[in-house]
Amino acid sequence: MRFVDTNVLLYAASTAPDEGEKHRWALEILGDEDLALSVQVLQEFYVQATRSSESERLSHGQAVSLIESWLRFRVQEMSVPLLQAALSARSRWNVSFWDAAIVEAARAAGCGVVLTEDLQDGMDFAGVRALNPFR
Repeated sequence: MRFVDTNVLLYAASTAPDEGEKHRWALEILGDEDLALSVQVLQEFYVQATRSSESERLSHGQAVSLIESWLRFRVQEMSVPLLQAALSARSRWNVSFWDAAIVEAARAAGCGVVLTEDLQDGMDFAGVRALNPFR
């Protein structure tokens, strides 16, 4: 089982010409079934994809439609134990709280890999490995 970070979803929705290759890779990834994500990832996607400063921004309806399509994957919800694990991971690995929450959501969802550009490629977080699918 692999965990998908927000940047995979953003590239899947991108129409920017300079992101064409990443767009294709993201669509290929999202065609798989062995994926999980979290409520945090879906929230981050919505905020970034609909941001008014983005020239390629999505409408509310477009973003909601994409989010609904991704609900076919396992979605890890935030909980107090997950919050506590993220706080501990943030300190242990000296990463941002949001990145630590991604790692811990992946762990809670039973994923051994996080597909992301945001963490050091190949880094192992006690059994959850970061993998940059776009390099």
